[in-house]
Amino acid sequence: MASKYQETKQLSLPFIEQEYLQKWEEEQTFKQSVDKREGSEAFVFYEGPPSANGMPGIHHVISRTLKDLVCRYKTMQGFQVKRKAGWDTHGLPVELGVEKELGITKEDIGQKISVEDYNQKCREAVMRYKDKWDEITRKMGYWVDLKDPYITFDNKYIETLWWALKQLHDKDLLYKSVSIQPYSPAAGTGLSSHELNQPGTYKNVKDTTVVAMFSAIRNPQSEFLYKSVQNLKEGNLLTQFHEQKGELNLLNDTENIYFLAWTTTPWTLPSNCGLTVGADIDYVLVNTINPYAIEGQHKVINVILAENLLSKYFSIEPDTDLQIGQASFSSTNIKACWKIISRFKGKDLEGVRYKQLLPFEGNSPTHAGGDPFRVILGDFVTTEDGTGIVHTAPAFGADDYKVGKKNNIGILTLVDKEGKFIDTAYNNELKISGRFVKNYKDDSDWKDVDVDIAVYLKQSGQAFKVEKYEHTYPHCWRTDKPIIYYPLDAWFIRTTAVKDRMIALNKTIQWKPRATGEGRFGNWLENMVDWNLSRSRYWGTPLPVWVSKDGKETKCIGSIEELIGEVKKANKNLNINQLIDVIDEWDGNLSHLNKITNITNRIGLTQVDRYKRIEGKLDLHKPLVDQIVLCDSRGIAMYREPDLVDVWFDSGAMPYAQLHYPFDAHPKTQLKHNFPANFIAEGVDQTRGWFYTLHALGVMLFDSVAYKTVVSNGLVLDKNGNKMSKRLGNVVDPFETIEKFGADATRWYLITNASPWDSLKFDIEGIKEVQRKYFGTLFNTYQFFALYANVDSFTFKERYIPVHQRPEIDQWILSSLNSLIKNVTESLDEYEPTQAGRALEFFLDEHLSNWYVRLCRRRFWKGEYEHDKICAYQTLYECLETISRLMAPIAPFFADWLFRNINSVSKRIDTTSVHLADYPVADNSIILPILEERMKLAQDISSLVLSIRKKTNAKVRQPLQKILVPVLNKHMEEQISRVSDLIRNEVNVKEIQFINESEGGIQKKIKANFKLLGARLGGKMKSVAAAIAQWNQAEIAQLERNGTQSLQIDGEEINIDISEVEIIAEDIPGWSVATKDGITVALDLTLTPILEEEGIAREFVNRIQKLRKDSGFELTDKIIVKVEHNDTLASAIKNFNNYISTEILANSIDLLEKLDSETEIDINEAKIKILITKN
Repeated sequence: MASKYQETKQLSLPFIEQEYLQKWEEEQTFKQSVDKREGSEAFVFYEGPPSANGMPGIHHVISRTLKDLVCRYKTMQGFQVKRKAGWDTHGLPVELGVEKELGITKEDIGQKISVEDYNQKCREAVMRYKDKWDEITRKMGYWVDLKDPYITFDNKYIETLWWALKQLHDKDLLYKSVSIQPYSPAAGTGLSSHELNQPGTYKNVKDTTVVAMFSAIRNPQSEFLYKSVQNLKEGNLLTQFHEQKGELNLLNDTENIYFLAWTTTPWTLPSNCGLTVGADIDYVLVNTINPYAIEGQHKVINVILAENLLSKYFSIEPDTDLQIGQASFSSTNIKACWKIISRFKGKDLEGVRYKQLLPFEGNSPTHAGGDPFRVILGDFVTTEDGTGIVHTAPAFGADDYKVGKKNNIGILTLVDKEGKFIDTAYNNELKISGRFVKNYKDDSDWKDVDVDIAVYLKQSGQAFKVEKYEHTYPHCWRTDKPIIYYPLDAWFIRTTAVKDRMIALNKTIQWKPRATGEGRFGNWLENMVDWNLSRSRYWGTPLPVWVSKDGKETKCIGSIEELIGEVKKANKNLNINQLIDVIDEWDGNLSHLNKITNITNRIGLTQVDRYKRIEGKLDLHKPLVDQIVLCDSRGIAMYREPDLVDVWFDSGAMPYAQLHYPFDAHPKTQLKHNFPANFIAEGVDQTRGWFYTLHALGVMLFDSVAYKTVVSNGLVLDKNGNKMSKRLGNVVDPFETIEKFGADATRWYLITNASPWDSLKFDIEGIKEVQRKYFGTLFNTYQFFALYANVDSFTFKERYIPVHQRPEIDQWILSSLNSLIKNVTESLDEYEPTQAGRALEFFLDEHLSNWYVRLCRRRFWKGEYEHDKICAYQTLYECLETISRLMAPIAPFFADWLFRNINSVSKRIDTTSVHLADYPVADNSIILPILEERMKLAQDISSLVLSIRKKTNAKVRQPLQKILVPVLNKHMEEQISRVSDLIRNEVNVKEIQFINESEGGIQKKIKANFKLLGARLGGKMKSVAAAIAQWNQAEIAQLERNGTQSLQIDGEEINIDISEVEIIAEDIPGWSVATKDGITVALDLTLTPILEEEGIAREFVNRIQKLRKDSGFELTDKIIVKVEHNDTLASAIKNFNNYISTEILANSIDLLEKLDSETEIDINEAKIKILITKN
């Protein structure tokens, strides 16, 4: 037990943190905090697994601070909070990093490097920066079990994932289907809808767009269109064209008709199989001109488009008939040259055929299959943009695929999975075979195929409009390259089957902020699609599904034990014919089959024997699992589906996969104590990632939420509000920040600067301010306590003095302290840490340091060690000890330093660390609202007086005679009277005089706060502001008394709050006036000679106190003062000698005509020599 409080001259948060990191490790404080709560109610927390193949950033620090403070808080409240670290080790980020490192692409895997070696590289890469992650975790004080983390590539973890997939399979929620899915050619794999909706995946791009002209074929089904054209021809309108523009040079066939269809992806036009229209949409046949026509092409044409979209392509003059215009026939004047021939519904066009737009060698009607190149109906067609006719390429659009399949128009997949045109997409004039549709390889010589297709269509007379168009387009979340929509034979989870249940259970989750759960996440659930689970990659959880060669039987394996059982069956039942098929499947490569396949008669060991030998080193990854051949009920070989599982499934199943559920002992009990989570927190980017997959799997597997409360923190931007990036050079290094400023200051800044869910503009200057203002103030307050407590040997050994027996100011600060406990506890209970931190800041700055300690300073260093001084010590001790526990979750290092420094002396709490102590609980009996109100009046009045002093340059050390305080009621006067001495001492005035508002004397003006009222009242703002400006003194006084005041505007009663106006008090001669929040003060600025002398005496005391400190004198040292004579100072010393001597502990003050001293002090611009010596 220490006998004295530690005194430290200078605050260094990084130094304290290094010291306490070592203490925590030596004492195993984290482990103790968990073990101490054994048997207590569990508070379940899940750590969202990061990937250790990249360095941690400052955004990780804010999310981990948030998680850590909640877990620490709940631990101190008495819950047992186990915190298991985790590592996300599979997926695209890892693979793409390895590919880049090895200088290969996906196509090289299995060719230049074996799958086994490649996966080994992934296994090594994924933990490359683990040490750095562990370091930042340790340095920032994030308590999580790093010694026993869950790792998603671990066999036990994967086994639970297989169990979960089997559960879904058995519930008919896992199925295989061919459909159009988001596909990343750059990554070589399909993507799920939630991956496609990660923040930043939709980027603004400017693409070449085309309104293509599809030429209708004349037959009985389309004859009604041609009759309209014939009628127009007979009406001589075409001749009118010819007469007006003799150079028109019409061809013989003037009855050509084209369907107009707009696309932002011209590269899909070669794969067109149909045109889709809306059944009830109104369409028009328009006689106009071809804007890009050249010699030998039809210049006068007839086009079909939705009537509502005419204005996008043609000019419509108001109040005139729709007539062919007189403008020239250039593309720029096309809008003026047109005439509606006929109108019809979309359903009238169904079945009309058209010529293939781009007939390629490998792109013909017969290749498309089905019955292509005709108009079909679809309910997804709108008239919001385009032409109301949708170019339909079933291979590259989900709606296209569905409507195409329904109408049997076939499919043309002319782009491969690398994102380039296949070799058969060949045309003598348009050479696109082998060309990439987007620049997926970052080729400096890449040419935009969309542009070439657009140019070709213009030259061939098949383009009505070509332009650049800016829009958003989805990109791969990991490669940043454009995705395409592609037909994939993939495995899906039928999330739509539990959509209603997911929505219902989501409403029971506490979302912070609420808008994220109801808006972003809620809307996502409303529009969810089935989860595309398949990934055509190499490093990840293998899909545990085996399918017989003829596709008739499927097995989903749910455990290693089940896999062994199936291997045994295959060993027994796989017939010799199937064995030959197996060998054929593996190209006769027995070196692969020897690992684990059934060739009993040809290999010395059976498949099971082989499995038993490698059981201890079993790796449930490719390529081993691909070499396991099972058999179906007929003895036919079954091969594993080659897909991997979406990496988001890995993390979404972590609540039970981290437990190896249900394979370890007592699975039900295990799950009951660990599921669902009470709390999770990650960045807002996880809303449609981890938050979604946790929720989806929780509902599908257990009909339960996976978490009860979720906090989604916002982005961390630079100080100018820009996203951090290496390119901009504005990335903040978390290691450097913590090393320089300390983890506590960083944590405190991140939490208190903005609510966690708001984007934070990160500014190093803000951390410096936190260091100085909060931690510096708290440090200085402790140092003040330690200094005087050591002088008086205060160790809290005395009898505890009941609060009601202490002076009123002690009662007030302890009342405020317990109100603070309530506020902080309520804030943390509601997951509002910003409010909690700011409440602590306000209490420390406004109540404890700048009010209580300053007003009580004399109590600590004056007088004998008796009741009043002991009360002061006990009160300040309680404040510091309580603050240390209140702040511990946010600033764990300094809180423990402060707690140990005081508790090690008093031993009031039987624990070594603040993190093993209980969180404070408010004592309501100590909270005195009337006393807090009274002291707030004292603080507010003092603040107004000090603001006047600052405005008028009246020094605080200069006493003034009087302040006037207009009181609103008797209660206010009584409250102020009880703290009048305190106010007078604080603002250095001799008296306080109360006046009633009715007495007048102080005139006030009032004006509306346009920003606040404008937001509430809108258009009524001007009328209300004018009415407020007309209020008289009585009406202003009534507003100050009541806090609200009503007025009538156009017969409507409108209430005005005092916070929505600004009240300004006008100065009166000899006085200066200030007002705020219903309180007004007037300060008498008149100086009398005696007031001036007292001011000089106070200035003299101030200079001597500084000299004592600079000379290194102890607090109790008596001194002798010698001063060179100065008339003004001499008079002040004479008249205020007792006051001065008492304040500076001087035995004598001698005035000398001449003093040989090098020390000078400056008082009222006079230089005075002085000498002080210890008595």
